[in-house]
Amino acid sequence: MGEKDTTEKILADYNDVFADIINGLVFKGEQKVTPESLENISTRSVYKGRKNKLHEQERDIVKLWKERDIEFAIYGMENQTLPEKYMPLRILGYDGATYRSQLQKKRKRPVAVLTIVLYFGTDKMWDKPTHLKDVIYIPEGLGEYVNDYKITVFNIAWLTEEEIARFKSDFKIVANFFVHKRKNKDYVSDDKTEIKHVDEVLKLLSTMTGDERYEEILAEKEKGEYNTMDTVAEHLVNMGEARLGKLINLLLQNNRIEDVKKASVDKEARKKFYKEFGIID
Repeated sequence: MGEKDTTEKILADYNDVFADIINGLVFKGEQKVTPESLENISTRSVYKGRKNKLHEQERDIVKLWKERDIEFAIYGMENQTLPEKYMPLRILGYDGATYRSQLQKKRKRPVAVLTIVLYFGTDKMWDKPTHLKDVIYIPEGLGEYVNDYKITVFNIAWLTEEEIARFKSDFKIVANFFVHKRKNKDYVSDDKTEIKHVDEVLKLLSTMTGDERYEEILAEKEKGEYNTMDTVAEHLVNMGEARLGKLINLLLQNNRIEDVKKASVDKEARKKFYKEFGIID
């Protein structure tokens, strides 16, 4: 969460990407939501806490879906890189605030609020509760009277090829990347699909993978066009080889012959040496 959520929002906040995610995941590929039918809504809401103090809560992305003067629904999108136990409580708070906001605006007929959670983890599928009743204590005898609340979580790295094929925007490239990354941690993309929002995709990948070289590519864009994942991957390989060469030279200068051998074959040892010499991995 934190920085990772903020980075992802940069890409998904584009209407073409947001609409594509909703169409691909919620409507199973039917093109019901168009980018032109989406309007931004404030992600901030205010509520009263203890001692009537006002508090702000902020969502990742919220958009109103409408055609002309007809409002259909309000979509919220939350991004997670780690499963979170109390996510149902968070989503309930967000959705409740959105419904309350509609009442304050005196809408004749409030519209449905739907929040989806995009989970980008690759080590394991979402394994935390998706129902409110699973995270709260319910005294005996009250179970049938306490309302439940279910959240919808999409495990992006576990999407099938058929599901990925439903996407039309840059999110297809992102989803494909995470699926392959789950299957092979050393995955090198050969995707030749042109990226529309290059900066946002590379920033997302940099934050989600912890590989700062994606950010470095952004600074080098004037030296070459890296607008497909295969060209990005090729550049990453070249950068990796250059760093390894620099590391080996430094080790040789310090007469660390055994460490040269380790750096050549042991990935974890190589990371340790990179950190020791201040070389960004």
